[in-house]
Amino acid sequence: MEAALAEASAAADRDEVPVGAVVVREGEIIGRAGNRRRELQDPTAHAEVLAIRQAAAFTGDFRLEHCSLYVTLEPCPMCITTCRQARLELVIWGADDPKAGACGSVIDLAEDRRLGPPVVNRGGLEAPAGRDLLEVFFAKKRRRA
Repeated sequence: MEAALAEASAAADRDEVPVGAVVVREGEIIGRAGNRRRELQDPTAHAEVLAIRQAAAFTGDFRLEHCSLYVTLEPCPMCITTCRQARLELVIWGADDPKAGACGSVIDLAEDRRLGPPVVNRGGLEAPAGRDLLEVFFAKKRRRA
């Protein structure tokens, strides 16, 4: 999660919402990213999606079996569905997302069997650190507005 937090911090430095993600296989980071929606002008450029794309390019396979994703914020519906499509073994997230969390905070798309095989997920890892990055970022935005 330390690497994901570093990616989130780098995203904040780029004036992106500070969310970071890393994909790990056998203890090695094979994909890493922070949000880049503004920079790329791409609504799908969430940290999770970018890290998964990088990991898939690294492995040469869209199926990331035996891989885990660490992300600083509970994934949204698009991101957790991407995790499921990638066949990730485990998703570990930090802070809950009471507005768009799709691992139980708002809706649970991680384990909904109607969508195919569920993805095991756990929340709360380094949650205060991820939450602090978000709170500081949005406080600065409000002061500038």
